[in-house]
Amino acid sequence: MSPDDNLPPPIADPLPAAPAPTPKSAAGYEQLIAQFARDYLQDRRSERRWKLFNRLFLLGLAVLAFWSFWSQNHHMSTPTTPHTALVEVRGEIAADTEASAELMLSALKTAFEDPGAQAIVLRINSPGGSPVQAGIVYDEIKRLKAKHGKKVYAVVEEVCASGAYYIAAAADEIYVDKASVVGSIGVLMDGFGFTGLMDKLGVERRLLTAGDNKGMLDPFTPVNPKQRGYAQAMLDQIHQQFIAVVREGRGDRLKETPEIFSGLFWNGEQAVKLGLADHFGTLDFVAREVIKAEDVIDYTPRDNVAERLAKRFGAAMGEGAVKAMRSMAPIR
Repeated sequence: MSPDDNLPPPIADPLPAAPAPTPKSAAGYEQLIAQFARDYLQDRRSERRWKLFNRLFLLGLAVLAFWSFWSQNHHMSTPTTPHTALVEVRGEIAADTEASAELMLSALKTAFEDPGAQAIVLRINSPGGSPVQAGIVYDEIKRLKAKHGKKVYAVVEEVCASGAYYIAAAADEIYVDKASVVGSIGVLMDGFGFTGLMDKLGVERRLLTAGDNKGMLDPFTPVNPKQRGYAQAMLDQIHQQFIAVVREGRGDRLKETPEIFSGLFWNGEQAVKLGLADHFGTLDFVAREVIKAEDVIDYTPRDNVAERLAKRFGAAMGEGAVKAMRSMAPIR
């Protein structure tokens, strides 16, 4: 037996213990934790700012909506003193416009029913539009005048043509500026024809219809003389309706000439001479000197301010919010 036989068996070396963090690695951990805390706080602040912004935006819309409703309707909730009622006729006369029959009828009804309204002034600046919409307004003015016994005056600014003059013919008197454009008593139907261009391009029109006249006045098909005659007859009928309205509204004041119903238009000075208008004057002049009620209250329906702002800026602001959220620093 050797002397080494009494020694204990060898033991494997244990895993080396993890070294204590050096000052350099501890500082790195601290920097990481600090950066995480800063990013977290930044995200929380941004989130709070957007919540506050959204709340203020919605509050602003609510305030604007209330103000718009109050400004349009406050005069109807309290007794009014004697005044001149104003209804604007501006822009194209058509459905879904500010000069639509729906909006104007509502304004006219409110103005006529207001006991403080001494008379109604239609302030017109319109090139015309739909004969249907104009006819509806004309008929309603005649009905309201007969029911309430109030006079209606038309005051023309720049233009009172076609369907706008159709409406003005319902007024008791028409006031213009010397340079106003008045008239255009006629009816038109316009379009385009592309048959020659299609021949040059080698394009074939394939139109299927059930009914011989269903494709009448199709711009890609040669004009059918029979169909064109039918359309012309319809326009002539509407024109005669327009002429009858002008004759009824203007009466003996109208000095008819071969051109008066031809679709021509005149300046205000000529319109007075032809009997298409009565006098020169503005809204203030008519309210002060004719109606004798200098205060003017506007009954014209206006777009809801909140709705208009929401439509105009809503999409843009939503897009901006998304971009801003995306640009925020992500949590690391």
